[in-house]
Amino acid sequence: MAQVLFIKANNRPSEQSVTVQLYEQFLNAYKASNPDDIVTELNLFEADLPYFDNDMMNGLFKLGKGIETTPAEQKAADLSNTYLDQFLGADKIVLAFPLWNFTIPAQLLTYLFYLLQSGKTFKYTAEGPVGLVKDKKVILLQARGGMYSEQPMAAMEMSLNYVKTILAFIGIDNPEVLVVEGHNQLPDQAQTIVGEGLKKAQELAAAF
Repeated sequence: MAQVLFIKANNRPSEQSVTVQLYEQFLNAYKASNPDDIVTELNLFEADLPYFDNDMMNGLFKLGKGIETTPAEQKAADLSNTYLDQFLGADKIVLAFPLWNFTIPAQLLTYLFYLLQSGKTFKYTAEGPVGLVKDKKVILLQARGGMYSEQPMAAMEMSLNYVKTILAFIGIDNPEVLVVEGHNQLPDQAQTIVGEGLKKAQELAAAF
């Protein structure tokens, strides 16, 4: 029985977002194939995610050094650690997020900041930083209306690349990736593009 964390970083209605459609398709197919697993959903647009700021940074630093915190610092650090502990406690993670204006939503950026904690998800060594998060299955789901897998737009894709970079930094080097793209750029092919993507999501969920 696995602990599975589904992270949704898009609050648009499913009929307006292919990313949300991928998320829902994967979620439903996974539950059907793995009825005994414990599934937790985290909607980042509904979560309490204050921006990573001075109180949170100082609170996390002081806790790590055994230094007394202020009430504001303690509150901020506790919140960050709550999300980090949930992430670390999952055996499998499914993360669905869009490409908005070439990058990721602010809510996801803030969440990822919570995960980057020295001594917990990475450590510094003489040879450089080393990720500490191992043996965790991760899949990334993304839809993007344009074609960003090819130049010249590939150079402007700072959404999937950013998330993969963050995950690699903490030790998750080879997440599975499902991208559906081009359905807005190629409207005459949109139904086929989306349909094939949803079918692939269902297949991946059954094997995840």
